Amino acid sequence: MATRRTHPGNQHRPMAKHQALGREGEKRAALYLEQKGYRIEARNVRAGGVEIDLVARQGRTLVFVEVKTRRSRRFGPAELAVDARRQQRMFRGALAWLAENGRGISAARFDVIAWQVDPRPKGSEEWRCRHFEGAFEGGHHPY
Repeated sequence: MATRRTHPGNQHRPMAKHQALGREGEKRAALYLEQKGYRIEARNVRAGGVEIDLVARQGRTLVFVEVKTRRSRRFGPAELAVDARRQQRMFRGALAWLAENGRGISAARFDVIAWQVDPRPKGSEEWRCRHFEGAFEGGHHPY
């Protein structure tokens, strides 16, 4: 009998395909950052009513990371989903997280990791990553 993926904390409701894709993107983003020397401090944390995908540390800098994963380019590149509204939510969540956990932090920034997943022959997939360090400040988009 096959097992079904479920929402975290709810063992009865199946996880939608896009949510499973998002979780896989977050997992890969954490591995990617670790390979670049970052230390993952937290994953999928809630602070200030906002879910923060990843909180990582690069030296003395704390990095709040939003991860977006797409199988289609129909709605544009994944990073464009981090619009001004989402940036404001991330900022609010980061302030709340820092208020509780921010001792010893000398700097903080916001990064976006965007994954594009393309099909390949024989059912495989190619995952391509774009990492935007310091992706926004005060609601400005660099991309």
